[in-house]
Amino acid sequence: MKFRLFSFLLLAGSLMCLFSCKDNKDKSSDSEAVSGNATVKLLSEKLKDDPKNASLYFQRGQALKKISEDSLALLDFNKAISIDSSKSEYFSAIGDLMFEHKDVEGSLKWFQKALQLDPKDKTAHLKMAKLFVYVKEYPSAFTEINTVLRQDVYNPEGYFLKGMIYKDLKDTSRAISSFRTAVQVNPKYKDAIVQLGLLYSGKKDPMALKYFDNAWKLDTMDAFPLFAKGVYYQNQQEYELAKEQYKNAVLHDRQYLDAYLNTGYVLMQQDSFEKAWRQYDLLTKIDQSNPEAYYNRGLASEMMGKKTEAIADYKQALIFDNKYANAKAALDRLGAK
Repeated sequence: MKFRLFSFLLLAGSLMCLFSCKDNKDKSSDSEAVSGNATVKLLSEKLKDDPKNASLYFQRGQALKKISEDSLALLDFNKAISIDSSKSEYFSAIGDLMFEHKDVEGSLKWFQKALQLDPKDKTAHLKMAKLFVYVKEYPSAFTEINTVLRQDVYNPEGYFLKGMIYKDLKDTSRAISSFRTAVQVNPKYKDAIVQLGLLYSGKKDPMALKYFDNAWKLDTMDAFPLFAKGVYYQNQQEYELAKEQYKNAVLHDRQYLDAYLNTGYVLMQQDSFEKAWRQYDLLTKIDQSNPEAYYNRGLASEMMGKKTEAIADYKQALIFDNKYANAKAALDRLGAK
């Protein structure tokens, strides 16, 4: 099997340090970025008294990963392995980080090592399954998932991954069944709840709204369920309800760019071109290099008969994306070079 290998400068730098640095002194405690994290600080203090404790390094690596300090997390996971190379979860942790950075080939080796140490490691099997789902090797993914479910019939992640496979294969009924099983096993499995909402939304079934509401209740820091409700109403041409949900999404996340874009789209459908222009203008100020914002602002200007302003925005969109087909077509339509 041939995997695509993606390189990330941060990860590459981290791995160079992982495998070439001879000085394995405690670096995490020196980082200003993590000095304020209570969990990392506590574990660092414990390590001063017990510097040969592999479990503490592993725990601190997990804590660092949660705050996106991936390079430091990699160092700690590697240190844990250097002290105790018998724990499969330590190898899985590195594989997981590499997979998150899209290094598929690199992560595979770590998962395989974890399974060599413990063939029943459910976490490693599920990580392998995620990897196979990512590269669309679905038979291999099912093998890994079923290995886990034979050990643990109540494992919600196994059913969730099956749902993602069926969803990609356009087998909606099986996807829904798998996601429902995941939620039955774990009623707080937000990702599965969101997927159910999306699938029902695609069917224009109002059941979608219930799932999005449930997902929102589980995590009010994530505005996506609010946005998704807006998309549901937009597709039903219930534009006022859609705008209300997009407004809610922006109130909870000022940087939710798609909510601005979709609000502008709805306003365009309502022939409120000036309001739509203001919406896209706001987006150009929030995200100054967003080609969609300039294109849509240009489109609103064109609809208002402001040809010069429209041309300027279409050209600006092409500066940020020189392959933007709609912007090129618009310039051709207006006779601009």
